[in-house]
Amino acid sequence: MAQATASAFMGASLAPRAAPGAPGASRGALQVTCVATPSRPPASNKAKRSKVELIKEKSDFLRHPLMQELVTEEPSISEDAVQLMKFHGSYMQDNREARTFGAGKSYQFMMRTRQPAGTVTNQLYLVMDELADLYGNGTLRLTTRQTFQLHGVLKQNLKTVFSTVIKNMGSTLGACGDVNRNVMAPPLVYKDKPEYRYADQYANDVADLLAPQSGAYYDVWLDGEKFYSHTMENPKVTEDRMFNGFGTNFEGNPEPIYGSQFLPRKFKVAVTVPGDNSVDMFTNDLGLVVITDPQGQLLGFNLVAGGGMGRSHGKATTFPRLADPLGFVPADDVFHAIKAVVAVQRDYGRRDDRKQARLKYLISEWGMDKFRSVVEQYMGKKLEPFRPMPDWEFKDYLGWMEQGDGKLAYGVYVQNGRVKGDAKKALRNVIERYEIPVAITANQNLILRDINPSWRDDIASTLKAAGLRDATEWDQIERLSMACPALPLCGLAISEAERALPDINTRLRAVMNSVGLPADEKFVVRMTGCPNGCARPYMAELGFVGDGPNSYQIWLGGSLNATRLAEPFAERVKHKDFETFFEPIFAMFKAQRRSPAETLGDFTARVGFDAVRAFQASYIGAEAAATLPKVGLAEDVYAALTEAAAKAGTTPESLASDAIRKHLGM
Repeated sequence: MAQATASAFMGASLAPRAAPGAPGASRGALQVTCVATPSRPPASNKAKRSKVELIKEKSDFLRHPLMQELVTEEPSISEDAVQLMKFHGSYMQDNREARTFGAGKSYQFMMRTRQPAGTVTNQLYLVMDELADLYGNGTLRLTTRQTFQLHGVLKQNLKTVFSTVIKNMGSTLGACGDVNRNVMAPPLVYKDKPEYRYADQYANDVADLLAPQSGAYYDVWLDGEKFYSHTMENPKVTEDRMFNGFGTNFEGNPEPIYGSQFLPRKFKVAVTVPGDNSVDMFTNDLGLVVITDPQGQLLGFNLVAGGGMGRSHGKATTFPRLADPLGFVPADDVFHAIKAVVAVQRDYGRRDDRKQARLKYLISEWGMDKFRSVVEQYMGKKLEPFRPMPDWEFKDYLGWMEQGDGKLAYGVYVQNGRVKGDAKKALRNVIERYEIPVAITANQNLILRDINPSWRDDIASTLKAAGLRDATEWDQIERLSMACPALPLCGLAISEAERALPDINTRLRAVMNSVGLPADEKFVVRMTGCPNGCARPYMAELGFVGDGPNSYQIWLGGSLNATRLAEPFAERVKHKDFETFFEPIFAMFKAQRRSPAETLGDFTARVGFDAVRAFQASYIGAEAAATLPKVGLAEDVYAALTEAAAKAGTTPESLASDAIRKHLGM
């Protein structure tokens, strides 16, 4: 609905609780007397809507015209069907490098799975591995939201691929589209730590709570046959989904939370434990942090809201944003709180402009106090104050880990999440041989779980023989980096990312070595081929965002623990110029950092971009110096100049030029 209607809500008051037996009487101590009416949206006059909104409305809950388009002989589907296909977990793509003269576009489909907390059964992994070979491009892609992507599926094979995933305890429902996406959580490695078990449980529960309910998914892919996995939905999820005491639901609707319009845009949720920011918590629309008592009993959740990465080049009204604290909610009320947040976004998020439709823009316009007030109206309770938490830390879950139950887990570094070639065969070998379940991390890596210690040597040697090095053998820059797939398949990509980043990381390390930075120096590098931010480059200490062919925006100033946004430092930096561009930045960092513990992101955020740009502008590297006019110096002057330049983290040529300019008043 149009945001203009929201102001009418702000005069709402909280009155005494309704009498027992009244709707909502069983929850809380307050009742909302002025909320969005459950039977209709908050305004009777329809606001202007985007084309996608009309497609959703006419689709019979995501069925038509997709069902008709899937059975035609054409290799592609219509634009209307493409929009609906996203909700089912797939994008139509054009392989730009496979186009042939006169034949037009080379259509294929990418399928994305739903894997709450990144958890993958042994059975599903083996099925996905086989589907990649039979119907995909022979690779599996691990994503930054802990799911699989299967690229290269042809239209005539879609039904086979989707139905096979569903019948092997997998799902793609809601992996894309204007609904809740895959719910992230730290991989369940530490089984002796109750807070991690809660995070895993609630990631699954939230995924079920917000999953589309109409049955269209099964109509499209299983001809209406409902298929249930061995895992049944938590009864409290079912009960709380249908509760409608405060206007969160559409009564009698096949989609009780989403309605026929679903959400204005995608909605992302993450669950974690205090201190563990492996899931980039603050980049999500809604984040839940498990809060337990000293005995490990669940008390509830701290909530944060309003994060998101996507933006557009040249549009200042679009921007990345970190989530803000919303409040604390007891465990018994958490599903109601989640529904309330979703309902506010559903009813007040913009539907006329998809570039302004994410929750972050609503919160940015309203402010958190107003947003919290409306959430509380839909919830029927006030949120409690945020509970104190420890500092955040990034955990990469790589290498060997004790699970706490006598078994081991092993985190395998997968370069940019692409499982392929000999590595793919070796992973299947050990996963199949030992019937190992796995987990996908938010950094596009794979964890082998429930390993008997006696299997360790065989697993390690099998993987090493296939080129899967232990995490300790990878360069620290490479180990922390990630990139989106970008070219040639993503229709939004304007620059390389996945295929380019490994070489760029090598080049960055060479420049760092040339200025004397330690060989184990680490900071977070991320790269995307467009500004939508799928690999979360705006959280990186050094982010590359494609802004043209072989050209990138450079973002600096994020933090190692992913709690500070980077900022745009430069635009249109050409791929071929990276060495000359980054040498002065790294030289300044080496010379002026406060301590070895200060990382690149902390350094650039502290000194400020003006200082970095000034240093960069005056810096003369060895390559440039070789082409400049020469001037002779006395040996003692040159020795002093060289020593002073080293202390300043610059070159003798740069320091001499600056000194001469000042002397001449230039």
